[in-house]
Amino acid sequence: MTRAVQQTTRDLRRHNRSAVLSRLYVQGPTSRQDLTKVSGLSSATVSNVVSDLINDGVVAEAGLVGSDGGRPRTLIQVRGEFGHVVGVDIGETHVQIGLFDYTLATLATATYSVASTRLEPESVIGLVLAGVEEVVSQVGVETGSLLGVGVGVPGAVQQIGGRELVYAPTLGWSAVPLADMLRRDLPVPVYLDNCARTLGQAEMWRGAGRGARRAIVALLGVGVGAAVATSSESFRDMTSMTSTTSEWGHTVINVDGRPCRCGSRGCLEAYVGAEAVLDDYLALPDARPFESKGTEARLAELVARAEDGGGASQVLGKTAEYLGIGIANLINLLSPDRVVLSGWAGETMGSAILPAVRETVRRHAVSYMYGQVRIELGQLGQEAVALGAATLPVVQVLASGGSLPA
Repeated sequence: MTRAVQQTTRDLRRHNRSAVLSRLYVQGPTSRQDLTKVSGLSSATVSNVVSDLINDGVVAEAGLVGSDGGRPRTLIQVRGEFGHVVGVDIGETHVQIGLFDYTLATLATATYSVASTRLEPESVIGLVLAGVEEVVSQVGVETGSLLGVGVGVPGAVQQIGGRELVYAPTLGWSAVPLADMLRRDLPVPVYLDNCARTLGQAEMWRGAGRGARRAIVALLGVGVGAAVATSSESFRDMTSMTSTTSEWGHTVINVDGRPCRCGSRGCLEAYVGAEAVLDDYLALPDARPFESKGTEARLAELVARAEDGGGASQVLGKTAEYLGIGIANLINLLSPDRVVLSGWAGETMGSAILPAVRETVRRHAVSYMYGQVRIELGQLGQEAVALGAATLPVVQVLASGGSLPA
């Protein structure tokens, strides 16, 4: 057999394994017969691929399911025990590190305040490395055995001169070689991407975006971002869901409005970002000083105070109105069928403001577009962004057909 034929055979085998594994990962337990129906592959090919994946420990049989008029079918599912991944959320208030199994079940988390770091890259790297060591120690996993570490950053990751450079204005970072800095001390693959983009992928796979044709996933924190995630209908491309980010937080909703840290005025972030919400409350004549320290704790305190009405409730109502206008603009532009409010501030404020957000969207979105969209809260909890980052090494293993990284 010639080298070219050998290469083609290996590529075809990897492609078929990736297609079957990706379907199982995204859709959940599926029978061999159903895999054959949706794949376009022959039943013999699917059977061989599944057998290979079982032998490699990537998938396993998961019981029987009844079939119409025939024998029960055996379900196949991805094994969480196949490996472990780490996801890192680098934010403006904290660095959170999560350890997950291969199906993204949370095994351990560690969270560190960045208040003392001044967001200097080397200091932040130190927190990341400490967090990785902490979560693997909690579970008894060797760092070198990880399938990879994914890192979500609130900015852009650009390939320049063969290097991955991070541009994150909210952190004060410009051309920071974050991946190279992490790879000095982590003996496993490291992947970087924008945190809103990875969060969008996680919500589509495991959260409130499941089943959506096109979802807008809003990441609410000190900053505000959004990802537009589009699910693939192709069996062979289940993991190539397109997810793009936008500077949604810096779209103008109030001409000549309040100053924004981006240098413009009237930006959405200047009205619905966590610190802006807290400042709005403290500017009220009857505002009471917060008992808590830190942005996250104070926002939770504000939401608790709003239950008794008064100024806190008014501020959250106004926040919901501005947020609803921003979402209506996205709906009118992109015609999604799902909008997901996520991120730590979305988790904190979500239940309190969701009804008012929906009502504002109803008033400002084009009626037929509003009629086809659902506005939901994220389902991934406080570790949503870290979990989103963990999808980066998962995608790499799916694309390789279940091969372990070198």
